[in-house]
Amino acid sequence: MTKFFLADGGANNDIGSAYSGYSTIIMIILMFVLFYFLLIRPNQKRQKQRQQMINSLQKGDKVVTIGGLHGTIHDLDDTTVVVKVSENVKLTFDRQAVNAVIKD
Repeated sequence: MTKFFLADGGANNDIGSAYSGYSTIIMIILMFVLFYFLLIRPNQKRQKQRQQMINSLQKGDKVVTIGGLHGTIHDLDDTTVVVKVSENVKLTFDRQAVNAVIKD
């Protein structure tokens, strides 16, 4: 009787381990999907919006740099932006240093 019980328990254990393996794979896939929709996708959307903002900079826009400097764009080219801070002060920054455009 003992041999029958052990053999039966072993068969159930094999089935349980097969389901355990599938459930582990499914959980890993679900975690990846969750990370994609909660972390990766929103970050990609923010980066795309930021790149559009940087590409659409124009002379006369009021901007804030990543360092917190407020000013108006005096001149710009492909890689740099000249920000006019006051009447006599003009500072040159990389385009990537512009954090936000201030809307009036």
